[in-house]
Amino acid sequence: MTPRILMTLLVVVLGLTGCASRLNPMNWFGRDREERVQVSDTVIAAPVDDRQLVSEVISLSVDPLPGGAIIRAMGLPPRQGYWEADLVEVGRDGGEIVFEFRVYRPADPNTRTGTQRSREILAGTSLSTQDLAGIRQIVVVAQQNRRSVSRR
Repeated sequence: MTPRILMTLLVVVLGLTGCASRLNPMNWFGRDREERVQVSDTVIAAPVDDRQLVSEVISLSVDPLPGGAIIRAMGLPPRQGYWEADLVEVGRDGGEIVFEFRVYRPADPNTRTGTQRSREILAGTSLSTQDLAGIRQIVVVAQQNRRSVSRR
């Protein structure tokens, strides 16, 4: 019986010392520390978006959600291979919010034109109820056209 008690005591002691060691994954980063810094008045440049506007916006829809809405737009580039489409907010003014439909062009300039359906690109974004407060019209801009939807 004594060896069993000694073995249990040894396991408990080794287990507790392991809690404070660097071998314990919970101790790898340690505790947080505060460091006081002074911020200088430097101007931070806005990130550059190298994407171009899609050629056309062929459809636009706004679907309500609890707590906001999802905005979906279908774009049509001139040929296949355009990628990473996004609706980029560019302005809010007088109850109108304006998005640009931006895409990266394909790396290969000789991609096929293909059918319209094979070139269609879908982009979307979501807005909360707070984002939509006071907004009466949503506009999506492309190179050749713009589409808009208004609240009823």
